[in-house]
Amino acid sequence: MSSIIQLLPDHVANQIAAGEVVQRPASVVKELMENAIDAGATDIKLICKDAGKTLIQVIDNGKGMSVTDARLCFERHATSKIRKAEDLFDLHTKGFRGEALASIAAIAHVELKTKQDQEELGTHIIIEGSKFTQQEPAVLPKGTSFAVKNLFFNIPARRNFLKSDTVELKHIIDEFQKVAMAHANIHFTLYHNGSELFNLPQSNLRQRIVNIFSGKTNEKLVPVKENTEIVTIDGFIGKPEFAKKNRGEQFFFVNDRFIKSGYLHHAILSAYEGLLKEGTQPSYFLYLNVPPHTIDINIHPTKTEIKFDDEQALYAILRSTVKHSLGQFNVAPVLDFDRDATLDTPYDFKGKEATYPTIQIDSTFNPFAEEKKSDAKTSGSNFSFQPRKEAQPHWESLYVGLKDTFESQEMQFESDVVTSSLFTDAEVEQPKTVTYQIHKKYIVSPIKSGMLIIDQQRAHQRVLYEQFLTNITVHQANSQQLLFPLTLYFSGNEMALLLELIPSLENTGFVFDEINSDSLVISGLPVTISESEASIVLEQLVADLQDEIPESSFSQMDSMAKSMAKSLAVKTGTYLTEKEQENLVNNLFGCKENSVSPFQKPTFITLSIEDIDKKFSV
Repeated sequence: MSSIIQLLPDHVANQIAAGEVVQRPASVVKELMENAIDAGATDIKLICKDAGKTLIQVIDNGKGMSVTDARLCFERHATSKIRKAEDLFDLHTKGFRGEALASIAAIAHVELKTKQDQEELGTHIIIEGSKFTQQEPAVLPKGTSFAVKNLFFNIPARRNFLKSDTVELKHIIDEFQKVAMAHANIHFTLYHNGSELFNLPQSNLRQRIVNIFSGKTNEKLVPVKENTEIVTIDGFIGKPEFAKKNRGEQFFFVNDRFIKSGYLHHAILSAYEGLLKEGTQPSYFLYLNVPPHTIDINIHPTKTEIKFDDEQALYAILRSTVKHSLGQFNVAPVLDFDRDATLDTPYDFKGKEATYPTIQIDSTFNPFAEEKKSDAKTSGSNFSFQPRKEAQPHWESLYVGLKDTFESQEMQFESDVVTSSLFTDAEVEQPKTVTYQIHKKYIVSPIKSGMLIIDQQRAHQRVLYEQFLTNITVHQANSQQLLFPLTLYFSGNEMALLLELIPSLENTGFVFDEINSDSLVISGLPVTISESEASIVLEQLVADLQDEIPESSFSQMDSMAKSMAKSLAVKTGTYLTEKEQENLVNNLFGCKENSVSPFQKPTFITLSIEDIDKKFSV
């Protein structure tokens, strides 16, 4: 019987490895930027076209590669970082497995230009699907330039799975920000389709965070610093009042490498216990430095998850450090709850001697004189405080004609009765529809066959959803002008998403005066949104669309209408008057689809008389 197990060809093995390493254009960005950092670069440029599908180019001023290294770096498991297995537990660099460049070259057209500082000429290499098509010396500046073109050109199925340019660009920006935040001492620049999106000069950690997440971020940050034998913690956390509904601004860096850790995230949440509103998430940018031999970073293909030797100790240290910073900067309440700050001695009075109060006496004061005056005023007025009115002469004339007036009014009153007799006695006035609210959650309304039990929150979501969807598509929304324009600040990533939604938002009734790189100036709002709700609605909208931006324009409108309806709908636990209950019921049954909410949950149930009778049958 012949053997059935065979060795895979190199180009097939590289394509399989690419499935782990290169999931989308953002994966290429991450690998190339980390290689540039490992090369000691101080200036890194990232250039993208069509969200990385057409071109991803990373240019650095690092140490470059020799001719041999430039050719060898595209081989599988070729690396300069490790020599033996023990080196995996003493890593100080980003890449180390030697699979990234081989995987990228297997599924794209790659052009490499590199030159070392001491060499006169550099090396120019072109690869198409793992095949070297050209290698020649060239006159180049110091450093390395990697250009990855036509990603997944030989794997059409993988290319078809890529999302829209907006979604893929968002992922590229996410990876760019993670690398840039971990290395504030490097100048990073990002260009997309010829436009500069980010220009981050060398700075400290706080400035780098502010440059990425807009200028208003500075006032939200609380510094965190702790130094122990197990870990050194540095970075910033956000004040509780600036907590957001989404988890977009939460970053852990371990030895300058971005990681995800639900366990450490729980430590942060426990430190914020009692300080956050329900459903909100705190912001944090925390940099942890631990000895390399105490972590294993080789447990995940993308190296975003690592294993710690002593997670419990790290949890306790992180939790207490964050809690201490919140209390130290008066963000969290201190133990002395009864302390009155007004009793503190001002700095201006330090060292001054106390002054004794002086006593002043009014020798002319006579309390009895005042009392006599008041007695004189009140004497003789014990029985009447109002002046007596003079008697009117000919008082009988006041009643002349009064009888005629009464008779005329009586005649008018009888005519009204006659008018009402036009209605037939057979016509009976319809009973008024009565609704009741139960536990500030459900509205009960009687019907002929029994009763309706309506979920007030889901019903209002359905009403608002159809209103917003109609306004967006028909372009007939009304706006209420604000007396003072409202300025809202967002991060660069959030602004990129909002720019896509501006036309749809304007159709719902928003009026924008200015649209800047990190803020929106709003001069008009939809009539259903109050000024205090504007920021809540837009933040919720960004949070809902943050993960996956809809592909088509209609699905984008649909998602936006759902998000705004969810934000503005009356919540469970809200008291409604009889008029509000009646309006909600009438509006619900005026909807095209009134049986389910926009999220496909039932809005009401019907309880028939038979169902009620069964409950009482024994």
